Amino acid sequence: MERQHIPDLRDHQPAGHPGDHLSALDGRDRLPAPDGRDRTATVEPRPYPAVLGLRMYLPTAPPHESPARLAIPAELSAGLGYDAVGTSPEHGERIMDCLPRVGCVFADDERWWWIVPSGSHIGVTWPSSISYAVGARLADPSWTRALLRSRSARPRLIHRPEGDSPYTPPIPLYFLTCRLAGSTPSWSLGAGI
Repeated sequence: MERQHIPDLRDHQPAGHPGDHLSALDGRDRLPAPDGRDRTATVEPRPYPAVLGLRMYLPTAPPHESPARLAIPAELSAGLGYDAVGTSPEHGERIMDCLPRVGCVFADDERWWWIVPSGSHIGVTWPSSISYAVGARLADPSWTRALLRSRSARPRLIHRPEGDSPYTPPIPLYFLTCRLAGSTPSWSLGAGI
């Protein structure tokens, strides 16, 4: 078998474009300065070499964004901190009709979010159809993060309590969500203590 010559890509420059290529082997990119002089800028090394002078730009990860937090009205006192319990809109309407006292409720197209005191998830097993957001920080599912959410798709306040507390009592809410989901309430005594 005859041995073939493999060109050294470090020395390859496309015709008519001297210095205008990315050398993945040395991590340097030749950039023309505004005044026409050549200058060399160091760039982040790429895991794939430039082939035949083609620039290879790899997608970068989006900057870390913390999930959006539901904002309760400033005049309501949330001294216990707050979390959010998410239900389907259908269950949300039934819960609103059944509970004697309801705190702040937010809604979007997919969920109704009930504001409860922080830690209302400790020691209980919420039904699988329920979403629980610690700190009321709502994160989109991982497969939808790339999609832009319109302003109207974000949760909006649909119920404001009459008093100065933003909370829906978590124990009645828990039992009612279990009943609507057809699951048996489950809790452990002394959990989190």
